[in-house]
Amino acid sequence: MSVKAHKEIKGLKSQNLRDHMSEAELIFTALAELSTRQLAESVEATGMTENKSAAKTGGRIAKKARLDLEGKTGRSVVTGANFLPPARGSLAQISGKKNERS
Repeated sequence: MSVKAHKEIKGLKSQNLRDHMSEAELIFTALAELSTRQLAESVEATGMTENKSAAKTGGRIAKKARLDLEGKTGRSVVTGANFLPPARGSLAQISGKKNERS
C-alpha cells in the first residue's frame, strides 16, 4: 500500500502517518524496513537499482506476513483508526477562545 493511500484511509493531510499508526501497522512497517536492510546488506547493495530491488522484496515479505495474519484473524491490520487524537486547532485559536471566556 502506498503512503498516499494509507494517509487517505486514515483521513490525514499533512500529518505524519507514522504518528497515527496502530501497533500492528508499526510492526509490519518495521518488518518491511528490517527485511529491506538485511536484504541490501546480504547482497552488499550499492546504488539505487540494487537498493530498490531490496526494498521491493522487503515490502513483499511484510505484505505476505500482513495478509497471512489478516487471513487468520479476519481483521484488517490497516484501519482508519488513528493512534493520536485529531488536532484541536492552532495555538492562536486556543488562546482566542481563552480570551473570550475571560
